[in-house]
Amino acid sequence: MENIIETAKNAKEAFLSTMTLNVETKNKALEKIAKKLEENKNEIFEANELDLKEAKNLLNKNEINLATYNRLKLDENKLKDMIQGIYDLIKLDDPVNQIVWQKELDNDLILKKISTPIGVIGVIFEARPDCLAQISSLVIKSGNCAILKGGSESTNTNKTIFKLIENALNETENFPKNVINLIFSRDDVKKMLEADEYINLIIPRGSNALVKYIKANTKIPVLGHASGICHIFVDENCDLENTKKIIIDAKTQYPSACNAVETILIHKNYPYIEKLKKSLIEAEIKIIENPETYSKEYGDKILSIKIVENTDEAIQHINKYGSGHTDSILSSNEKNIEKFMKYVDSSSVFANCSTRFSDGFRYGFGAEVGISTNKTHARGPVGLEGLTIYKYMLFGKNNIVADYSTGKKTFKHRFI
Repeated sequence: MENIIETAKNAKEAFLSTMTLNVETKNKALEKIAKKLEENKNEIFEANELDLKEAKNLLNKNEINLATYNRLKLDENKLKDMIQGIYDLIKLDDPVNQIVWQKELDNDLILKKISTPIGVIGVIFEARPDCLAQISSLVIKSGNCAILKGGSESTNTNKTIFKLIENALNETENFPKNVINLIFSRDDVKKMLEADEYINLIIPRGSNALVKYIKANTKIPVLGHASGICHIFVDENCDLENTKKIIIDAKTQYPSACNAVETILIHKNYPYIEKLKKSLIEAEIKIIENPETYSKEYGDKILSIKIVENTDEAIQHINKYGSGHTDSILSSNEKNIEKFMKYVDSSSVFANCSTRFSDGFRYGFGAEVGISTNKTHARGPVGLEGLTIYKYMLFGKNNIVADYSTGKKTFKHRFI
């Protein structure tokens, strides 16, 4: 098996071909991947069962937590969503070579800002085997190449899905080799983080410790989020039934997801505080009041609850303890909603809905390579647009700068 540097080098060479692939070829490859996954789902489930058995032993030994174990399971619904995400990607326009804007610098001098792929992207993810197909599909559609490293707990499932993807790409006419690559060892990760000559971006999807390790051990730009400490603020004027429904969905629909709510902030004048707590307990949610820290991501059916004076205190709490992921306000007061949406400094800010909507598939991106809390390049669920950058193209007719520096000609700088 070739070493990671050789893999990265080959991926960089492959990028010279993928960046110019037409959308028809990319969509044919995606369609073949979707069909392979559909036709071989039993093989995928069998591999996943092996991983789950091994993970159960690790769970019993406290070597992994329950949240990690829950993320590992790939059932019919997850596979269906994974495949549907690929078909949704096929329907989307080609994100590459799109004109972001164009400007007339002068009559015969036109500047265009054009979308272009990033290059070779290294993605390190834990537990979720469905990430492999989602990320690979996004990378293909956006004209990039990828080196992927899944968690050791999902090795069997990852190997099976990767084999199906590789077979699909090999069967696609005119599709380059070495576009999607899978690595397995921790030593490979260490070497990948050192391969800044070949890899353009690292995207970690996993624990706070994983993200911190990656950021501290690479010169390559890192895109992602360290944790998902999401909040819901219950204003004084919202009704009980909808409040219960939204919070229960945000906590129990998928407790280990990074967009599951972790802390509920309740206005001190909310008239149904005790009824709300009772309903949450009946939904098998453990409530913690006055926790040791509000900076904990539980990844389980556990909620911190804090009573706050007003919207301002809720905003201050979120901006202090939140991870910049997703936060929501439940309110019928338009001024409070407007204030919350404006001043909460998170990548996704919601009003009167569950935090679980923070997702590339639900945003209509087809899928997501991850969620970013960064404030450069891409923020929030990262789909196709987040996997492209841009370049400037200037079209002239024998133009020289001297004509403008001497005053012979003047710039127009007009968008067209």
